Amino acid sequence: MITTYEEYLYTECSLTLEKMQDIHNKMISDIGTDADAIEIYGELVDTATKYAAIRTEWLLLNREEKAERDSKRTSCHDSIIIKFNMLARYVRMQGKDATWRDCLGYEEDNPYNRKRMGDFACYLAFVNGLNAR
Repeated sequence: MITTYEEYLYTECSLTLEKMQDIHNKMISDIGTDADAIEIYGELVDTATKYAAIRTEWLLLNREEKAERDSKRTSCHDSIIIKFNMLARYVRMQGKDATWRDCLGYEEDNPYNRKRMGDFACYLAFVNGLNAR
């Protein structure tokens, strides 16, 4: 199956690369040099990388393989959301506004925001992958 970035942009609650860049820059600004925030961010990126690996192969799997791996994917996705929330809560406690978290949206407001957070997790893995050369 061949897919394109343009196809993704037509999906509900998608994020442009520019918007993801903006969210990431706001996140980095909130983190600053705070060692605890950097540690939480590191945990987030670690989980995002694992999630991106699962999600990347998803379109290549048959129905049985998807059923077999779905609980692991869901669990990893849940962990990503927890890490986003932890980081936002922590930086807010440090006096930052964490508007980046609001930009990702909340599942309670729109179920597609869960996918949006997964998309952004894949972006974090993408950025790390590019910088690992």
